[in-house]
Amino acid sequence: MDPLLDFTDHTVLITGAASGFGRLLAIGLASRGANLVLGDIDEAGLAETVKQLNVPAQRVTSMKNDVSSEAECATMVKTAVDTFGKLDSAVNNAGVAHDPAAIHELTEAILDRQIDINVKGVMYGMKYQIQAMLANGKGHILNVSSMAGIGGAPKGGAYVAAKHAVAGLTRTAAIEYGRLNVRCNAICPFFSPTNILNVDGFNSEKDRARMAMGSPMKRLGDPQEMVNVMLMMLSPGNTYMNGQTIAVDGGVSAW
Repeated sequence: MDPLLDFTDHTVLITGAASGFGRLLAIGLASRGANLVLGDIDEAGLAETVKQLNVPAQRVTSMKNDVSSEAECATMVKTAVDTFGKLDSAVNNAGVAHDPAAIHELTEAILDRQIDINVKGVMYGMKYQIQAMLANGKGHILNVSSMAGIGGAPKGGAYVAAKHAVAGLTRTAAIEYGRLNVRCNAICPFFSPTNILNVDGFNSEKDRARMAMGSPMKRLGDPQEMVNVMLMMLSPGNTYMNGQTIAVDGGVSAW
């Protein structure tokens, strides 16, 4: 195996592992030797992910995990350390979108859900992941932000606010902990057909064709294309990247 993608003896925690990027990343890491700690609020989907890994049971532990709960985020990290002795990498992937709404149409309920899951879920995760990594003397956190985290997205204002917060938390952690050998980066995908897009205005073929026209490549990103970049960012050989928000967008940011 190419040493750049050899995750043997690396313990990786992934939230939102029941589907989409989380499931594909778990499969990719399992095939490259990683020990995995997987969480999601969707227990049935999480069980299916574990089934698809096709690795010895001792290399994977999974649990129901609501990232909006600080206690559950702490438990997930503790489980990683108790089970595998350390936490090398963590991927804060769990997130939700909202139905299209202009800023003057946004409600408190919409904003609260975005903050609870997309912001608190990342912040609580990082809080305990960083503690475990400091104890280990090193570590890497990869947050899943969005192109909406580094730009605007009409009718996605609450999601934009939350994903900008993820980018800001990523950069702040990189500055605070880089000297202690704990790094933090974020991936910022363009629209990619996973469950997060199953909201009004994004989930029909017509909607997705319209979104694809916003990319110079005139197509959406395939989820596996996004996960391939995540694997490269998580590579044990990628040890100097820190504080970056990497756009994977088919060229949208080049406009």
